Amino acid sequence: MNTKSIRYLLYVIYPYICSMTTKTARFEARWTAKQKELFEKASVIGGFRSLSEFVLYTVQRQAEVIIEEHENFLSSKKDQKIFADALLNPPAPNAKLRKAAKKYLDSIDHNESADRSS
Repeated sequence: MNTKSIRYLLYVIYPYICSMTTKTARFEARWTAKQKELFEKASVIGGFRSLSEFVLYTVQRQAEVIIEEHENFLSSKKDQKIFADALLNPPAPNAKLRKAAKKYLDSIDHNESADRSS
């Protein structure tokens, strides 16, 4: 299951997962025959009892990872302050950065000159 498929399933199923209590909710998805074959193969290899069990397990795990990564980003006040300070008060560029910027700008000028002469 590729990341795009996981994200699609996550965005479709996420509202149902959030609203579920002890009751179950129905979920419907459309996928290509090739995707279904891939999911079924992974389901069998993984020892899942059904395709639904596999999809729910996989999507839930991915949802937990995404949420954890999001919630852990700049989780402490100290991290938030350091990040904000770096954005609001960036350090002066050093010699290497100035040289790299000049090289980049020169390459853009060179490319634009070549485009005009074509």
